[in-house]
Amino acid sequence: MHQENAAEFGFLPGAAPGKNVRALQEALDRTGTVRVTTPGVYDLDGTVLIGSDTALECGAGVYFRRAGSFCHLLLNKGALRRSYDHGIRISGLKVICNGNDVHYTAEIPGLCSHISFFYVKDLVIRDFECLDLEKRGFCIQVCTFENILLENLHIEGFKDGVHLGPGRRFAIRHGVFRTYDDPIALNAYDYSNSNPQFGWIEDGVIEDCYDLDQPATTGFFCRLLSGAWREWFVGMKVRNSDLVAHGGRLYSVKGEPDFTEYTSLNPPEHADGIVVTDGIPWRFVQQDRGRDASIRNVHFRDIFLRKRRELAFCMLLEFNQYARSVYPGVKAPAVENITLENISVEAGVEWLLESNTPCGNIRILNSRLPARAVRLSEPREGEPDGKRTSVPISGCAVLASGGTLLACSRNRRAALQVAASMPEEDSAVFELSETVDLKSCDVPIRRTPAEMIGRV
Repeated sequence: MHQENAAEFGFLPGAAPGKNVRALQEALDRTGTVRVTTPGVYDLDGTVLIGSDTALECGAGVYFRRAGSFCHLLLNKGALRRSYDHGIRISGLKVICNGNDVHYTAEIPGLCSHISFFYVKDLVIRDFECLDLEKRGFCIQVCTFENILLENLHIEGFKDGVHLGPGRRFAIRHGVFRTYDDPIALNAYDYSNSNPQFGWIEDGVIEDCYDLDQPATTGFFCRLLSGAWREWFVGMKVRNSDLVAHGGRLYSVKGEPDFTEYTSLNPPEHADGIVVTDGIPWRFVQQDRGRDASIRNVHFRDIFLRKRRELAFCMLLEFNQYARSVYPGVKAPAVENITLENISVEAGVEWLLESNTPCGNIRILNSRLPARAVRLSEPREGEPDGKRTSVPISGCAVLASGGTLLACSRNRRAALQVAASMPEEDSAVFELSETVDLKSCDVPIRRTPAEMIGRV
């Protein structure tokens, strides 16, 4: 793999933003390794494309600064034609938003981030920094992927730090986040304008990450968003972000964020872009015969929660003006095989985890828990699933003696198993190694081993 120095193409600190875009693009088009070694601030006023078998290496003191409002700062070439790029590596990239946000475009609806990858395999991003993220665009967004590694990240600002759509085999390691919204979002289903495609997210590790405190916040340390849809039929009622399958294709309603309902009399049939039919703006999403999207086989470990939040982890079905995760009468998919290991709650987190989705196994290991640990609630709409959730808790310390290890709503079923915990002077310690089946129970957490289940 040959090497290029971007300075040889005219990519220089202090150069005009448009000239820098053209120079960096010319260097990256050569493929191989492109190095930016001269310290300084490099202004850019447009999107730079990076393709397969290409590495962008930024040296110490190198900063890429947005000059004006445009869409992505960096985008993979295959995203525009929905074909996979592979073997892309980015290291040492530091981004300054400079008060500029992502400007939405119709080219790739739902891809709304500064660093964007859509249809990518074998992606590595290392030693990345952005400390002034604005309110609209995500920082790093990756959708429709295989084998990605995001390592040594420092992201601060207002929007999501790392926003993933469907894909498999991923690792997010050594991250420091201070974001108003979610530091990490695993959105298998999503709002119509927040991911270009939808599908399962599976086989991932998220480790050694910090959620730093700040005065105001929304969202969760990690949002896990699921959904399900159905085949189109005459007269169906749809609203913003609803998904519909027809003819082997998937479509999303690209409406306004409100509760306006449309009646669909004619099916969407296009294979690109947005077409209005019966007053409904249908966005073509993908060729796909699937009917649901969720998350499975994800391991969180060494997570340090220093921000005050109502919820740290949320497995979510949305039912609001932005989205309806599950179409009426359709069964919601389960979140499966989630492990939380060495989770350290160091601030006012009210609940460690809540799920209003069906879910299978939620393991919590060797962690420092808030007084309230797991809450299994029901979605505000939709049918109860009836799936039993297994919640083994092992080697954990609870920060207070009054609280709840597991709260389960009347239409949820769960099995709680608590093994010997790590005693601390101010912790509630439990030594129960049998499984407790329940539909509902009214007993709050205490220091006696059998009284560990609450009801919501």
